[in-house]
Amino acid sequence: MKYLENGNPDARQRIILAHGAGAAMDSPFMAFMADNLGGDDVHVVRFEFPYMQQRQAEGTKRPPDRAPRLMECWRQVTNDFSPAGGLIIGGKSMGGRIASMVADDAAVKGLVCLGYPFYAPGKLDKPRIEHLKTLKTPTLIVQGVRDAMGAQEVVSAYELSPTIEFSWMPDGDHSFKPRKKSGWTEDQNWSHACKGIQAFMDRVYQPSR
Repeated sequence: MKYLENGNPDARQRIILAHGAGAAMDSPFMAFMADNLGGDDVHVVRFEFPYMQQRQAEGTKRPPDRAPRLMECWRQVTNDFSPAGGLIIGGKSMGGRIASMVADDAAVKGLVCLGYPFYAPGKLDKPRIEHLKTLKTPTLIVQGVRDAMGAQEVVSAYELSPTIEFSWMPDGDHSFKPRKKSGWTEDQNWSHACKGIQAFMDRVYQPSR
C-alpha cells in the first residue's frame, strides 16, 4: 500500500483519508486537506487503492474495484495505523463511502466523509443510504449545498443515524466549489471544511469524564 503522511506521527489524533474514484491521493483537494489538518497535534495519512496505483503506473483509465475489494483495503490500512487511542477514517466521495461501510466493524473513533455520494447524478430514486441508517460510529459528513450527488434539499429529508452530523459548504458542489456569484471562494470552503473537521476531531478525542 502506498501512503503519504502529514503532521506528527506520534500525535494523539490520527485521521486516515482515502481518495475519490477519479483522482489520486495527491490531488489538490486531498493535498489541501492533509496540509491544513496535519500538524503537531494531528497525524494525517493518505493512501491509494490498488486500482489507482495501477492506473497511474500504466497511464490507463482503470475503473475502481468493486466494494468488497475496496473495503478489504480499508481494513488493511486501519490495521497498519491503528494507535492505542483509536483513529478517525474517511475520505473524498467514494473513499469516504467505503470507509463508512467498514467503520463500525473496525471500531474506529470517528468517520469523516468529504462529499458523500448519496446517489449517482440524476438517480435520486436510488440512494446509497441503507447502512447509514444504523451507523454507530460518530460521523461528520462535509457536503456541498448543491452537490450533484447529495444536495442539501434532498439529503435533509433522509432518516439517517443520529450519530451523523453535517457541515454544509455554502453554494458548494461535490468538491465544495461555489459559483462566483455566491461571494464565496473554493479556498474559503476548503478552509471552512478543515475547521469543521478539526472541531469534530477535538470532540471525538476528548477524554471521557
